[in-house]
Amino acid sequence: MSSHSPLASVLLGSLFCATALLGQQPMQPDAPASAAASRRIYLDVVVTPKSGKPVAGLQQGDFTIVDNKAERPITTFAAFTGDQAPIDIVLLIDAVNTDFTNLSYEREQVDKFLRANDGHLAHPMSLAIFTDTSTQFQPEYTTDGNALSASLDQSEIGLREIRRSAGVYGAEDKFNLSLTALHALVTKLVAQPGRKIVLWVSPGWPYLSGTRIDLDSKQQRQIFSDVTNTSTMLRQGNITIYSVDPHGSGSGVAYESYYEEFLKGVTKPEQTQLGNLALQVLAVQSGGFALSASNDISGQLDRCIADLQAFYRLSFDPPPSEHPDEYHQLQIKLAKPGLTARTRTGYYSEP
Repeated sequence: MSSHSPLASVLLGSLFCATALLGQQPMQPDAPASAAASRRIYLDVVVTPKSGKPVAGLQQGDFTIVDNKAERPITTFAAFTGDQAPIDIVLLIDAVNTDFTNLSYEREQVDKFLRANDGHLAHPMSLAIFTDTSTQFQPEYTTDGNALSASLDQSEIGLREIRRSAGVYGAEDKFNLSLTALHALVTKLVAQPGRKIVLWVSPGWPYLSGTRIDLDSKQQRQIFSDVTNTSTMLRQGNITIYSVDPHGSGSGVAYESYYEEFLKGVTKPEQTQLGNLALQVLAVQSGGFALSASNDISGQLDRCIADLQAFYRLSFDPPPSEHPDEYHQLQIKLAKPGLTARTRTGYYSEP
C-alpha cells in the first residue's frame, strides 16, 4: 500500500464522500429485448477533414471498428445530418470553477450565442446552472434561444461561498461539488431517450493529482470504480460532453494541455489518479472535445454545435470479457484518405 502525506490524507478523506456518489445508484437504460442486444456497443462517430465541418454522405463500408486492435463487424449503421438529427442539448454554466469577473463575461457570451440567428437553435436545448448550493435544471427543451436567454437573465448566479476558497482545500471543495453536479446531471439525462449533448462551460475542476497527492490501494480502487462507472453511464446514456473553457487564453498553455496526461484509458486500479475524472478527460473520452485558448465563448459554442451537423451511429457486438471492468480501446478506421473519425475512446466490459 502506498504511503501518503498528512495533507493528502485529510484531503482524500472527504473527497471520497463525493466520488462515491458516482457509484451509489446504477444508471442503466431500459433493458433491450435480447441478451445479445444488451451487450451491444453503440457509437456516435463524427468524421472531419483536417479542417472544416463534419463530413456527410459516407456509407457503412467506409468504416471499420477496431476493438483492442481487432476488427469487429458492424451490426447496425445509420447516418444523421442537419437539424433533423435526434439530439437534445444541455448548456451548463459552471459558477463554481469560474470567478465572478469571468462569470459576468461568460453570461454575456452565452447570451450572444443564444440570441444569434434570431434566437433559432438548431437542436432542442435546456439550461443548467451549477452553483455551490445546487444545480438548477430547466425542465423543458426548446429551440427558442431568446426564451432561454430570458430565463438565464432571471437566474441568480451569485459569488461562490466556498468556505476554504484558497489552496488545496478550496480545490477539494470545488472537486467535491463538481462531481456531485456531474452525478446529478447524468442521473437526469440517462433516463431520457436519444442522443444527449452536454456543453459544459467551465475551465474544469481541479485535477488534484501530482506529487502532493499519493494514493493508497483502497483509494485507487475507489477511483477506478468511479472511472469505470462514469464511462459506462455516459456510454449507456448516449451522452457526449463538450468542455468549453471561458477563461480563454488566460489559463496558460501548460494548464490547458495538462488533461492530456490522463486521457489514456486506465485498465487497473493502480493506474488511476483523480485526474482521470477531470472534465476535459471525460469530454474527449466520450467523443466530444475540450476547447480552450479563446475568449470567444460564443464562437466556441457555435463550433460545438457545428460538430453535430453530420454524424454516424454504428454498433457492434463486443467480444466476451475475461474479467470485470475489462478495458477495451476503440478506434474507427476510414476507407477514404484525409478524414479523421472521432468517437468514444474506449469502454469497460463485464463477463
